[in-house]
Amino acid sequence: MSAPGEGNNLRVVFAALAGNLLIAISKFVAAFFSGSIATLAEAVHSVADTANQVLLVVGIRRAEKPATNLHPFGHAVESYFWPFMVSILIFLLGGAFALYEGVHDLIGLFSGQAEHEHGSRLWSYGVLGVSFLFESYSYSVAYGEFKKSKGELSFREALMRSKDPTIPVVLAEDTAALFGLGIALVSVGLSDLTGWEGFDAIGSTLIGVVLGLVAYFLASRTHSLLLGEAASPEDRKTVEAIAPTVKGVVKVTQLLSMHLGPKNVILALKVAFDRDLDVAEIEKIIDTLETRIREELPQMRYIFVEPDGDYTAQLDPARPIETPSTTGR
Repeated sequence: MSAPGEGNNLRVVFAALAGNLLIAISKFVAAFFSGSIATLAEAVHSVADTANQVLLVVGIRRAEKPATNLHPFGHAVESYFWPFMVSILIFLLGGAFALYEGVHDLIGLFSGQAEHEHGSRLWSYGVLGVSFLFESYSYSVAYGEFKKSKGELSFREALMRSKDPTIPVVLAEDTAALFGLGIALVSVGLSDLTGWEGFDAIGSTLIGVVLGLVAYFLASRTHSLLLGEAASPEDRKTVEAIAPTVKGVVKVTQLLSMHLGPKNVILALKVAFDRDLDVAEIEKIIDTLETRIREELPQMRYIFVEPDGDYTAQLDPARPIETPSTTGR
């Protein structure tokens, strides 16, 4: 699956950033005038989302830094580190706050403490409704880009196998935002209809649970990317198919790969060559093999090829096959 282009990533992130900033301000105003805990939880959620977009932009920009002696493979892994930080921020700033406010308010209600005075719920209805429209637009932009990149894979497969976390992170945030807004609207409405403020507190608690689940998913996915995931099965099959088309190559006997970033892959190959080739000929063949692979898979930025001597020896019936008893290994 090819990763979306950087320009598309930035377009999605900036669209979400602008929307979340405006939504956060309006939610705080609505929470102040209405006194709704669920609306306040959603306001903090939007602040977390706004900060997240800033971190995603930082990650995209820092990943462009050139290689140095200290970081010879470049800084592409920055595009995985900052989305990981986003998942932590979602939980700490969004989920934990919503859970605390909701549980704290429920304890206060059931312990007989006086309920908070609330203003007009119309503020919450209006802002949450408008926010739902803005979030729906942001979601449609992110989903449109994600749909382009996923190809024929199912939604779940594409989400779990994507090597570029930027758009999936925005998509997950917007999905959580839509669920959160729905919960907030329902809880505010129930509190308004019944007069019991517990529904508002329950709504805040549920929003915290949703954000916690999203944060866990994103942390798990980006953690796996940070550890270094292999190239996709399709890319590995492509490399194995290209190799025998190069004259002098018999087959790939071992293939190791690791994504440093969405478009930066380390590829290490053990290759069996024709047995009659000398060193100079093998070097030329390796250069040709690397060129062919990069033409088909430009994300293979760093390619290392090692001749597989054991396999080549076994191709020549005149040469004995080395075993532990004859080699001492």
